[in-house]
Amino acid sequence: MNPTEPRRVEHQQTDKGYVPVYTTGVVEQPWSTYSRADHQTWATLFERQRAILEQRACAEFIENQKRFHMTPDAIPRFDDLNTVLIKATGWQLIGVEGLLPELTFFDHLANRLFPVTWWLRKPEQIDYIAEPDLFHDLFGHVPLLLNPVFADYMEAYGKGGVKAHGIGAEALINLTRLYWYTVEFGLIRQNGELRIYGSGIVSSKGESIHCLESPAPNRIGFDLRRIMKTRYRIDTYQKTYFVIDSFDQLMDATRPDFASIYAELAEQPSFPAGDVQGSDAVFHRGTGAGWASDGDV
Repeated sequence: MNPTEPRRVEHQQTDKGYVPVYTTGVVEQPWSTYSRADHQTWATLFERQRAILEQRACAEFIENQKRFHMTPDAIPRFDDLNTVLIKATGWQLIGVEGLLPELTFFDHLANRLFPVTWWLRKPEQIDYIAEPDLFHDLFGHVPLLLNPVFADYMEAYGKGGVKAHGIGAEALINLTRLYWYTVEFGLIRQNGELRIYGSGIVSSKGESIHCLESPAPNRIGFDLRRIMKTRYRIDTYQKTYFVIDSFDQLMDATRPDFASIYAELAEQPSFPAGDVQGSDAVFHRGTGAGWASDGDV
């Protein structure tokens, strides 16, 4: 490999499972180096997910993918997407080699820079990959950055992350849970029905169906403090999904200074991922079928 070419930085498999490997470099998308197999993997994933999501994803997700002119024909060029994105909301995509350290990630978001992993999963990883790749980042995250309110939420989250990093580990845990249950695994109510907006769901065939149609998980109304106290799953489908009424609700949730909230929550225990509390607005109480008894993080 030419030393100037971007690296493919992946988690390392050990006898104790995957160990995350972090990188901080910003790189140019090496579009000309994508192989025919890479473009075919993109096409397979794109066509499969769009078919699944047509009646499951929120309206903004589908509309904005079309505004970007994303198609299965080829892996999109970041430069082409940036032409649309910068004009719409002032955000810009930047290429990265893999998973970013928390503070680096927060700093990018705070400056309206969204990091996209330049490399794509291998064909044998089509159904599952243990870390974010180009498909997750580009297909899953980028469309909603065209929505002005969601774009503002992401910037506010980044600024909040920088502050939380300075406060301490417990504050970061609280904030990470908010990102997990909104940006990655959030549901939204539209026209009386539940729809998907979380990128971790829209980029997953199985979870796109599971989150809306399985009787196993809880579906609970959005509550900031409740989410910040709730553990989650990184190795299975979620036990609980939180439902927003609108993207304005997310933006409103970021307006307070979280410092006092972190202090308040520090005195309270966290909730297991599958718990339902008496104060919850429950859309569906899950059966818990198939849940692992441990492994919440």
